[in-house]
Amino acid sequence: FNVSGSAPKYACRAWVNFNGTGTVAIRASGNVSSVTDNGTGQYTINFATDMPDSDYAWAGSAKSNQTSTTTRAVVHTNTTMTQTASALPLIVTMGENATGANDSSVVCVSVFR
Repeated sequence: FNVSGSAPKYACRAWVNFNGTGTVAIRASGNVSSVTDNGTGQYTINFATDMPDSDYAWAGSAKSNQTSTTTRAVVHTNTTMTQTASALPLIVTMGENATGANDSSVVCVSVFR
């Protein structure tokens, strides 16, 4: 790392940019072996090298497929599946209340530990 200061430095351990519509396809990634399509708007990010444990933090974003300028896309944990050292299950929701899973043409996720 080439950063200055005395605060601890934490690296991104995995990241991915993928197309979540139709046949899921990774555009670019680091330490991600594949993305599994679990159904409409539901994905699993599979790591090439496992995290030390399942206590990692992650951040995600997605492109809304809605035409309204106020519609948001939200990426959140799939509560029916467990976050593990080897995989991160996610759901993308859209709409004014961000309910219901929806495919997105751009999904980006970063993982830190």
